[in-house]
Amino acid sequence: MQTAINHMTVPRLSYVELLDLAANLGCVGVEVRNDIERPLFDEADPASAGAMARDKGLRLVGLSQVYPFNSWSDTIAIEVRALIATALEAGAETISLIPRNDGTQTGNGERHANLRIALKEIQPMLADAGLVALVEPLGFPRSSLRSKTELVETIDALDAAAQFRIVHDTFHHALAEGGPIYPERTGIVHISGVTDPALGIEKMEDEHRVLVDASDRLGNIEQLRALLAAGYDGPVCYECFSPEVHALGDPEAALRASFEFISSQLAEEAA
Repeated sequence: MQTAINHMTVPRLSYVELLDLAANLGCVGVEVRNDIERPLFDEADPASAGAMARDKGLRLVGLSQVYPFNSWSDTIAIEVRALIATALEAGAETISLIPRNDGTQTGNGERHANLRIALKEIQPMLADAGLVALVEPLGFPRSSLRSKTELVETIDALDAAAQFRIVHDTFHHALAEGGPIYPERTGIVHISGVTDPALGIEKMEDEHRVLVDASDRLGNIEQLRALLAAGYDGPVCYECFSPEVHALGDPEAALRASFEFISSQLAEEAA
């Protein structure tokens, strides 16, 4: 299992500290973000930031994010072009596109049309850059893109599989009540757990996303088993939003313990 860390899991760490953490944990790379309370790359220029990662044997597996990509406008187009340019300069492998998540534009006709328009506009930008975008269905009922199948069908209708791949997020997959997985179309897997036994699935929010342990209620181990058994061999990236995780005094020890728990569970199944 190739592991990675999304900066959202440890937003208090500097970019250099994030790289050191990932290297110490034997990760293949990191995902960096433009939506946490610190500047992207801590204001290092993207080329230098990419070189820092490579010098530590790490990949920039993703650069996040454009939101809401499926509410297409001149402003969103500018943001997509800018993120592509930054990714190319840094040597990042992908950019991330996040759908509208405020309860609007969720009707069938509007939802499908908005998704198709945005992907059709972004496809040539990616093709020209030789870059891939990761599109993340969000499982919240208020999301304008919950279904992986809907996404795959739209990508295929545009003949755009070379430019777009799916984010399989174990939290959002559970909230969307499961459904088909598409390991061959998946570019990254995001993992996080929910452990509060009193929390109904309809009440689960980003703030509840913690490290995976034996109390996990999202079925992370089962989802990973299914993906790996079906041939997925890309990064498995920690993405936790919980303030509890953000406040950890020793995130390296906690992440190491969780990664080891996950690996042990997957090894037991393989045996």
